[in-house]
Amino acid sequence: MKFSCEKSTLLDAIHTASRAVSTKSTITVLEGLKITANSSLTLTGYDLSIGIKTNLDADIIQTGEIILNAKLLGDIIRKLPNDIIFFETDEKLLTTIKCGKAVFNLVASPSNDFPQMPEVNCAKQIKMPQPMLKSMISQTIFAVSDNEAKPIHTGCLFEIEQNHLNIVAVDGYRLSIRREILEDTRENMKFVVPGNALREIERILSDNAEKPVSIYPDEKHILFEIGQTIFITRLIDGEFLNYKAAIPTKNENMVTVNVQEMISCIERVSLIVSEKLKNPVRMYFDGSVIKMSCITAIGKSYDECPIENSVDNLEIGFNNRYLLDALRACSDEKVQLAIDGSLKPMVIYPIDSNKFTYLVLPVRLKSGE
Repeated sequence: MKFSCEKSTLLDAIHTASRAVSTKSTITVLEGLKITANSSLTLTGYDLSIGIKTNLDADIIQTGEIILNAKLLGDIIRKLPNDIIFFETDEKLLTTIKCGKAVFNLVASPSNDFPQMPEVNCAKQIKMPQPMLKSMISQTIFAVSDNEAKPIHTGCLFEIEQNHLNIVAVDGYRLSIRREILEDTRENMKFVVPGNALREIERILSDNAEKPVSIYPDEKHILFEIGQTIFITRLIDGEFLNYKAAIPTKNENMVTVNVQEMISCIERVSLIVSEKLKNPVRMYFDGSVIKMSCITAIGKSYDECPIENSVDNLEIGFNNRYLLDALRACSDEKVQLAIDGSLKPMVIYPIDSNKFTYLVLPVRLKSGE
């Protein structure tokens, strides 16, 4: 195998493919990247859970295929000069990497030791702009559960009804929903993608890419085609929460609030909250203001946040992080808060659309808390 390519191009590809490389595994080959030089140069990472294959432009002089340790390769390429990098592997898999005056000789592993990635049936296709999917993931992923006792909720539900896509996450304390309209999709379908895979996909997606992302769900796996990169992961089996039934249909009190003002207020009041001191933020709706307070072993805090409309004599408590996560995911300047009592969830809606819905369960307040 023999090829050359630009350092920046190769480093980007290593960075992308390495997202699917196992950092600590009893199977050494899973800590490596498979490098394939054929009609183009392809880098593949696969940890038996997610697989990433990315193509890049290179001058292929001689075809071949090897495996090199992903971390070592990334460290070497990162430190090389910004110039053309030359790779050459002999019959004994001794690989020489040259750039400028720098030379590295590494012993590669044979490519047939690398596990085969699953085949995905691409009969069903979903197309959407990369920035749209990136924002939908980032605005729901915070509510994915980390409780392996209910594996189905460690992923996000993708639900397509006609041309409407809903992405939903729930962890038992909060619920997040993002909605968009798809132009090229008409078939109804439903599947759950693991949260850890979606976090990696979010990092690969571009905020300004013109080429859309293509999604191919199969029975057990799903394939995302993002530019020159293929991302494959398993789907999660099980019955997802009936999230529509969890959202209150009647909203007794609806108020409008400036998102950034409320975030700032909660952040200030929460300064005395820590991992060891997890008391809730107490919110008292008093007319056109929310009086926020918190009491922990180190002291007390208080602040006020203005609201439009008014609610009188309603007190409710929240985990500060859960409420902040939901508010930070809101893309609008102002949102509506639906509050129906001290033990009922707060629901956050946009004012002029239905792009998102966030639901946060309250914390039962104790006297003096």
